[in-house]
Amino acid sequence: MSVNESDAQLADAWKMPAKVREVFAEKMQRATEAFNEHIRKAQSVYIKALSTQPMSPWDLWQTQYEYTVDLAQRSVLFWDTLRQRGNNWIEHQRAGEPPVLHFDYEMVMDARKFERPVNYAILKIIPPPGVTVDPKRRPYIIIDPRAGHGPGVGGFKDDSEVGVALRDGHPVYFVMFFPMPEPGQTILDVCAAEERFVRKVRELHPDSPKPVIVGNCQGGWAAMMLAAEDPELIGPVVVVGAPMSYWSGAWETGQAPNPMRYAGGLLGGSWLASFTADVGNGIFDGAYLVENFEYLNPANSLWDKYYHLFADVDTESPRFLDFERWWGAYYLLNRQEMDWIVQQLFVGNKVWSVEKPSGGKLFDLRRIQTPIILFASMGDNITPPQQAFNWVADVYGSTEEIKARGQTIIGLVQGHVGHLGIFVSGNVAKKEHASIVSVLKSVEALPPGLYAMKINTLPKDESGKDRYEIEFEEHRLEDIVERINRFGRRDERPFQAAAVSAEFNQRLYEAFLQAIVQRMSNDWTAKLARFFHPLRVQHWALSDKNPWLAWLGGAAAVVKANRHAAGNEQPLRQMEQAMSELISASLDYYRDVRDAVSAAAFFLMYGNIFSIQLAKQPVSVPAPEEVSVIEDALRSITEGGYAAAVARAGFLLHRKGVPLPLGRVELIEEILQEYVDLFPAWTPLERRLNIGKQEIICRHAPEKALETLPVLLSDPTDRDRFLTLVDKLLADPRVNESLTPEQAKMAKRIRKLCEAGVSAPAVLRSETASVGR
Repeated sequence: MSVNESDAQLADAWKMPAKVREVFAEKMQRATEAFNEHIRKAQSVYIKALSTQPMSPWDLWQTQYEYTVDLAQRSVLFWDTLRQRGNNWIEHQRAGEPPVLHFDYEMVMDARKFERPVNYAILKIIPPPGVTVDPKRRPYIIIDPRAGHGPGVGGFKDDSEVGVALRDGHPVYFVMFFPMPEPGQTILDVCAAEERFVRKVRELHPDSPKPVIVGNCQGGWAAMMLAAEDPELIGPVVVVGAPMSYWSGAWETGQAPNPMRYAGGLLGGSWLASFTADVGNGIFDGAYLVENFEYLNPANSLWDKYYHLFADVDTESPRFLDFERWWGAYYLLNRQEMDWIVQQLFVGNKVWSVEKPSGGKLFDLRRIQTPIILFASMGDNITPPQQAFNWVADVYGSTEEIKARGQTIIGLVQGHVGHLGIFVSGNVAKKEHASIVSVLKSVEALPPGLYAMKINTLPKDESGKDRYEIEFEEHRLEDIVERINRFGRRDERPFQAAAVSAEFNQRLYEAFLQAIVQRMSNDWTAKLARFFHPLRVQHWALSDKNPWLAWLGGAAAVVKANRHAAGNEQPLRQMEQAMSELISASLDYYRDVRDAVSAAAFFLMYGNIFSIQLAKQPVSVPAPEEVSVIEDALRSITEGGYAAAVARAGFLLHRKGVPLPLGRVELIEEILQEYVDLFPAWTPLERRLNIGKQEIICRHAPEKALETLPVLLSDPTDRDRFLTLVDKLLADPRVNESLTPEQAKMAKRIRKLCEAGVSAPAVLRSETASVGR
């Protein structure tokens, strides 16, 4: 670390308490305002209930009787729904906890039979009746998260990632996993198995483009590891709600908080995960991960979801039971897997770093050769946009490096939906996921760079179907990082101190306690602990296994046959809703205060001068390579021949400073196919590499780029071929009708310059200086 860097860190540590106090005050103010708004809403409902017309004693008694009957009947139906949930849970357990997919499927490969067995398999989704897929279209491989729950969220309902891809005619494959890990399996073994899955899909579709990999949450970083390990194996990668830059977080006003960001530091690091797995006899219970998710939103976990069921029990039960089939399936991980995830990713943030992590493996994401689409939500309190996007700045030194490597990265941000909504919301599937599928048809024709994908809503068509228009707005990496990070990522430095502390605590645990805990654990005690985990108890205790509930099913049947429901306009029902709003608001306020205190405690604990100095190093970010990338490109200004000339001319004629509609990207794809004999014989990656390099040249040496264009076409055959391509494109009505005056002027100059050859007259060179860029 340089002296200047050390001084900067010390200065930040000195200012940290003031910043913590400022942010804490903001959070408390927002929490209080939100609580007061809930109170006002509840009061308005309560006042509305009291402001009804005066009732006679008979009407008052009748209203109370009607509500009492409705309340009693809803209570029976509510508890019977929970009993059905318990029965469904037991049946799911007995069936081996299969994926909760909405679609039929058949198994293609079972990785439990591999030389290095893992509890993974790949399924082929069978299209439902009325849906036809084309085996020659690009296959989709969807990797679901293994983060406590079982697989199925990517195809949980008809309107889902699976359903959208199927209806568009694509073969769809689904990577699932079984409840119990294979002995000794590791995350790297899982990565190797997924690589074999992709190879198998390519064998099944030899005439198709390389498959799309869709990774959800934990499956997102698994997909990125797979893409970095074998860059030539796969097609575009779609990363949905995946934490990739684990120390980043949402401090910006109006964004969802990110309390899980601080949990590792406040709990002392990774040792607790190791301890929990050792107590489980080498197995980490995924129910603990689900429990952590539920702690994030106690209002929903403890009250809202149950009250919504209770309030609308006549119609809400099927949806509640359907969701609980997935939410209540708890899967297991090996201790080696959980240690790797926590130490290398969540606490260590090491896997994407520029140096190989201790005891781990470096996955260089710069090796990925296909476009990457990153989908996140502003309302996600588990993976805020910063965690989804900041890895780009961690891996690439500059915008120029992204372009020079021929990489295309697209960011899509949803405005409000929570973490689960990204995967299970039908509205998100119809809009965002359907739009992603439409983009993936031609995304490889998009020039290299960093883009924001925007989905504009259009008027509905004649049949009432929603219509959307997609466009891409190019940004510079440096601007995006500054825009989405309130403190310029200086708030990530305390996490380095937390990582150092976590590593020390891990070593202490391994040296003094781990052997004792492992000797005290065995398979029987581990199974007993899992059986009595509170999340499991709530299922089997409220089921037909409980003899005290033998009457409940019959009572519910009688209630359904004699149902007398009170309407929502009933005054006592409105008072009930107001009381529910108060309870929910109180739990939300508790959550907001808890999260604010946790964040403040973390930064005061790890953001002080001693902790920052203890870390002795800044956040691991690669040194900017902008200057060297530009110099390398300019040194090759006269190299590359015909391919470089076409790419350079393409950028010179590219309309700059305006969003690029998807329709124009599709047109580029059509033109590349239609005039394939006139374009260079390049792969999509080679084309993007050429375009990226030529864009750097044109941006930093525009006059020289034009002057040296004939040098690239010194071969008369190449020059004639180039001029033929230019003439055909300018004569194509799909192109010339949309040319701006500036583009037409540039096309004329390029043609004159190339016709003149290497000895182009100086007058043309002078004209190029006046071309607006």
